[in-house]
Amino acid sequence: MIWLGLLALGLGAGTLSGIVGFGASIMLMPALIFAFGPQEAVPTMAIAALLANFSRVLVWWRDIDWRANAFYCATAVPMAALGARTLLILDPRVVESILGVLFLTMIPARRWLFARGIRIETWHLSIVGAAIGFLSGMVASTGPVNTPFFLAYGLTKGAYLATEALGSMAIGMTKAIVFQRFNALPPETIARGLLIGASLMIGSRLAKGFVLRLDADQFRFLMDLLLAGAGLVLLWGALSLPH
Repeated sequence: MIWLGLLALGLGAGTLSGIVGFGASIMLMPALIFAFGPQEAVPTMAIAALLANFSRVLVWWRDIDWRANAFYCATAVPMAALGARTLLILDPRVVESILGVLFLTMIPARRWLFARGIRIETWHLSIVGAAIGFLSGMVASTGPVNTPFFLAYGLTKGAYLATEALGSMAIGMTKAIVFQRFNALPPETIARGLLIGASLMIGSRLAKGFVLRLDADQFRFLMDLLLAGAGLVLLWGALSLPH
């Protein structure tokens, strides 16, 4: 019954994240922690997220902005490795509290950038990649933090989903290598991640029809709602963690 619940939740989370580019980890992490414990949940989600991002890359392959992705990954990948190593010594309550506040501030930040017509250049994505890569190494997901920067760069809908997913996949592979090196990725954890990731992949494919029917304003509004939800969930999780 637990596995049926996880796979059903994975299908819903995969569909939602396939529409807005994030949300799967936020929806799945509480259930994974309940089922397997916190130490198993993060590496399990890392494997599942790899498959989810790979699915979005396949669905929107023709829309990828390769130049933007190259600048982003150049700094995000090495900083993700450093962040994953830092995870072992940092208080998770501090990390989740900071991210919760950060996610909530992304909403007015995105609107401020958009209202003033401010665009960021390609090289700015290297700075963004360094900061987000480090954060991504320490937590299950920082997808919402990417949102205002990729939108300010000019990406939306399929181009945003594909480019963000490819960058997140590179970060996820880096985290998986670090987890493996520190023996935090045993075969059973990999198997769990692959099974849950398969349900996320199906959801990502189902999401394409929804995305095609959204206009750019609806897409941005939906992401604002998810940013608010992500921030509140992380703050609630930080307050709920035992001292």
